[in-house]
This record gives sequence, structure tokens and C-alpha cells, in this order.
Amino acid sequence: MVKRFPLEHIRNIAIIAHIDAGKTTITERILYYTGRTYKIGEVDEGTAVMDWMAQERERGITITAAATTCYWQSHRINIIDTPGHVDFTAEVERSLRVLDGGVVLFDAVAGVEAQSETVWRQADRYNVPRICFINKMDRIGASFNRSLSMIEERLQARPLPIQLPLGSEASYEGVIDLIENKAWRFEASPDAKPLETAIPESEKAICTEFRRALVEKLAEGDDQIMAAYLDGKSITPNELRTALRRVTLANKGVLILCGSALRNKGVQPLLDAIVSYLPSPLDMPPIRAIDARLKTEVTRPARDDAPFSALAFKVVSDPFVGRLVYLRVYSGRVKARAQIFNATQGRKERIGRLLLMHANRREEVSEADTGAIVATLGLKNTFTGDTLCESSRPILLEAIRFPEPVLSVAIEPKTKADQDRIGEALSKLVEEDPTFKVDYNQDTGQTVISGMGELHLEVVVGRLFREFKVGAKVGKPQVAYKETISIPVRVEGKFVRQTGGHGQYGHVCLELEPVERGNGFQFVSRVKNGAIPKHYIPAVEIGIKEAMETGVLAGYPIVDIKATLYDGSYHEVDSSDIAFRLAGSVALKDGVAKAKPILLEPIMKLEVVTPEQFVGDIIAALNSRRGRIEAIETQGEMRVIYSSIPLAETFGYATSLRSLTQGRATHSMEFYRYEELPPELADEIKAVGRR
Repeated sequence: MVKRFPLEHIRNIAIIAHIDAGKTTITERILYYTGRTYKIGEVDEGTAVMDWMAQERERGITITAAATTCYWQSHRINIIDTPGHVDFTAEVERSLRVLDGGVVLFDAVAGVEAQSETVWRQADRYNVPRICFINKMDRIGASFNRSLSMIEERLQARPLPIQLPLGSEASYEGVIDLIENKAWRFEASPDAKPLETAIPESEKAICTEFRRALVEKLAEGDDQIMAAYLDGKSITPNELRTALRRVTLANKGVLILCGSALRNKGVQPLLDAIVSYLPSPLDMPPIRAIDARLKTEVTRPARDDAPFSALAFKVVSDPFVGRLVYLRVYSGRVKARAQIFNATQGRKERIGRLLLMHANRREEVSEADTGAIVATLGLKNTFTGDTLCESSRPILLEAIRFPEPVLSVAIEPKTKADQDRIGEALSKLVEEDPTFKVDYNQDTGQTVISGMGELHLEVVVGRLFREFKVGAKVGKPQVAYKETISIPVRVEGKFVRQTGGHGQYGHVCLELEPVERGNGFQFVSRVKNGAIPKHYIPAVEIGIKEAMETGVLAGYPIVDIKATLYDGSYHEVDSSDIAFRLAGSVALKDGVAKAKPILLEPIMKLEVVTPEQFVGDIIAALNSRRGRIEAIETQGEMRVIYSSIPLAETFGYATSLRSLTQGRATHSMEFYRYEELPPELADEIKAVGRR
């Protein structure tokens, strides 16, 4: 039986950052210092506990979010270590949806990087209070002040440094605590205790300045500190800590700490900060939901005696125990082998075993209470984003939104035996990963898999080979183009059939117009005087959506379009849902063909960090790939090139960049937006689509 903790002593947090900022390294240190592990795992050696998949250990990156539980100062900390690579952004999205707080890591040399911005926006979307840890302070080129400036400028945040680095680069020793006005030195050995010491004379002036600035910034966002500041009272460390917690929970500022996780420096103060400043489930507003019967908004308070509610946020096919579903319990409690209700699917389920996860290791528990993050066996019909609750009081929590895939490849089994296994394997992978899609192309007889990028699809195919023992041949990557319209049009759609007895009659008048990129599909009904009965209007929308799945230029999905139903007619006897659905479909196809349709292609944001001598060659190579240079910044001796580039031009870019720069440049990419494809290239795509 796992020890119970009061709700105010529980912290549910994510470790989030750009790839290679040190998320897994710091999580490994947290596990060691909290006594969860007895040997520190290293990413570079492939011994990290949290990177348990074979591919994670080989590549030295995190691919799947791993959960663990540890204990510090009488608090239970549930941690999810998330991936930093853009291809696995869904793992960050679902983790932030169910967690209360976050620790955002930054590389002290690189500062705020491309994926740092993405995870920050994700945390903003879910109003997740967070603290920042500037890592790798011992590296050559590390700059605490530059990182602070980038957090303020690029993330539009209010940084509140509560620590300063003691020393820098090779001479980095520890941290200066601005709240207590003292310094801590750390030895390289993980077992050496931090040594409290006085602030060096050379640092006192800058510490005084930073502490004054901290109090002033706090006063702007906290009334109690403002009153004390205006009265000229000295503010005690306890008053400062209390105010910093209030500001953090209100998302009015982010606390900044620093250290070097690899050298075991600054980790214990970070653990203290997690406990002191990040929220417990009680600090978060009651979770909002929709009453599944009345369709009204209700809330569920974070209490063990409240009705049970939980969100399934992750599904994993474990080769040893079977199908695991990860839950975040928002209210109430649930016991192993209890019957619950899946409100999303509208069916009852029975929970089997309840497990506390430690990466891929499991600890069985008999009960999960409010604030718990657990995995369970036995839920056969529960998927990512489903709400679990009591059948007598069904509610629906907000589901998790995921980005659409941008890259596809055709895959076919090598043998008849592989053919039998591949379908089951792919369906399990689709259950696990909401950004992974599988389609069967009737025209070509091919199975097409789609994901967030080359690495994402490489990992999926690798799992097919290793975990599911499926042999398969993989085609070349295909870009997920889209179609849209460029001018507004009005169009009629009719579906009339007379076959003796009842016929079919549906007639609609639509206005189609383009909307801003990324706004998707909008449907508006402005039918007056009962020209079309209200109960047929949803069928028109369904017909339009079905027609949008296959475009008129090259068969790609139609996006970013507004359809206004303004008129039509019906027949008392012959009209039906199916007739109006087909009429809507006909109108959409005809209208798109008349509205000067265009092809859209996915554009990626690309950041390249390179020594100055290679800048010219990199820019020339980007221009040859239709890249656009947005800006070039100096970071110490390195240059950062910010650009955008069509996804279709990025294949093989990593290899090309390595050869151009003798392997000394690094790059990161993330999806940016869809843009119109140049006409000459659009003609080629259309020709391929018509074959």
C-alpha cells in the first residue's frame, strides 16, 4: 500500500524543454536525490531510467513521455519527463493537459530555442504555472543574463530570478540564493552535500541589484509586497517566498533558477522550489466539465469525497502486461477492480489492476485518490482523451487537441504472415499515438501511414520491426498537401432521383469563401422562412465535410473554407437526410472548382546554429531549397539562422548540413503553417494526383 499524502503535499509536474536541454538528465538526478534510484542513469551511456525504450537509448533522445513518482520534504512529486523533439509534441500536449505545474529547462548557451517556444505556448494554452531552470551553466559560452533576456523577449514572460550563478563556464561552482542572501557550493560527486557559504565580495553589488529588482517586480504583481515596499519595510525571506508562490500560481511571473544537472549542481534547490512554488491540486481551480445528460457546465472540486472523475491521457501497449491506460484523477477516488463509466464512449468499463509507474517499471496499488497519476489494466474501450466517471453522475471533461500529421509514407508487408500481423500492430500504434494515422488507399491498394515528421515515422517503423516483429517495406515520404479556394463564389447543389414510389430530393444554395490560414472549416446557416427544414441542415453540413476530404485539384483534403447555407428547397415527400447530404456534397465540389482552387504546402520553421565560417554556405543551401531567411543572431562565437522552409525540401537536410559544416552545425525544425504552393510546382503535384 502506497503512503497517502494530503492534497496540499502533492505536486504533478512536467519537465519540458527543447531537445537536448537536459530534461532526462535532470530527472535522473531528481530520482537519485529523492532516493527513488540508487545509481544515476546517463543519457549518453544509454543507462537513463526514464529513457527505457531501445530506440531512446540508441538515439540519446526521449521519444515517449515517461511517468514516475518520488518524494521530497514530505511531498509526493509525480513527474512526467517529456520529449523535446518537435515530432513528438503530442506527448508534451497531453502531459500538460493533465498536470498542474511545469519545470521549463533552457540550455544556458543556446537560451530560448525553437521548441522552447512551442512548449511554452502549450503551457500557456493550459494555464500551467511554471518555474524555469537554466541548465548547463558550466559550458563554454553559457550566459545567465542572455537567457533571461531571451525568456523576456521571445516568450513574452516576466522572469523573476531567485538565484544567480556562482562562477561561470569552467569555474561554475553553484548558486547564489537571492531570497536568503547566501551561496551554495556543489561538488561534482553526487553524494557530497551542498556547502553553505557567504556571498563572495565580488558578487555582493550585483546580488543587491538583482534582489532589489526582484522585490520591485514582485510589487508590480502582488499587493502585499507593494504595500510593504511603499512603506519602506524590509521584506523577510518568508514573505518573499509566500509572494513568489502567489505570483507563480497566478501566472504573473516565472521564477528563474540555474545549475548544471550533469555536474550535479543546483538540483536540490530545484526540488525545494518545486515543493515551495508549484501548485498542488488544491491550488488549481475546480476542473470544469459538461454534464453528459443536461449538457450544462459543472465543476468537480479536488476532494477525495467528491464524485470520481478522471481523464485518460495516454494508452500504451506494454509487451509484458498488455494494454495500459494512464489516468489523471481530478476528483474522488477509485479502487482496483471497480466498475466505472466511460462518458466519452457511453459504456461501462471495469478497472483491473492499478499501477504507479516508474518509467517502464510498475508498483501495484489498491486505490487511486484525487491528484493521482496512475496506469490501469483492463480498460479495453478507453482511448486518449476519454472521460472516466461515476455512471450515476456522468460528465465530459475537455478532450485533448492534437496537431494533424504533415508527412506520409506507404508501407506494405513483406510476407503473407506479415500481412496478417501488420493490421493489428498498426491499430495498437494508432491507439497509443493520436498524431499517427493509418489510411488504406483503395485506388492503389497501399497502406499509408502519416506522422509529424521523418523521425516520428522512422520510430514507428522501427517499433513495427522490433516490438511487433512485422517485416515491412517503406516507400518514400509524401508531403501532406491541402487544397483551398482563393475567391468567394455562390453555387447550387441538387440531388434529385425518381425511382417509382418515393424519390430523393435535396436542393441547397451555398456561399463559399476562403478564411484565414489555419482556421479550418466553418459552417453557417442563414436559411430563412423555412426554405429548408431545420432537421435537414445538419445533413447538409455532413455532406460538405465528406466532400472536403477529397479535393478537386489532386485529391488532397480541402481546408480553410467557410460555407454559408443561405437558401434551398425541399419536397414534402421525397426529401430526406441522405438527399440533402448529397446535395451539400455536390454543391461543395462544384463551388470549389469555380472558386480558383489552389494547393497548399506545409512550411517548417528551421533554426540552424553554426560557427560563423559556414553561414554563407548554409544560406546558399537554404535558398536552393526554397528557404526564406528571417533573421541571423549572434550567440557567443556561434550564429543562429532563423528561417522557414517547405517540408518537401527538408528531406535529407540533416545529412546535407553535416557535410556542409564538418558536422559542427545543429538544427531544429517545427511545423509553422500552410502556404500556397508555387504554380509551377502545383502543376507537377496535380499531374501526379490525376494519375
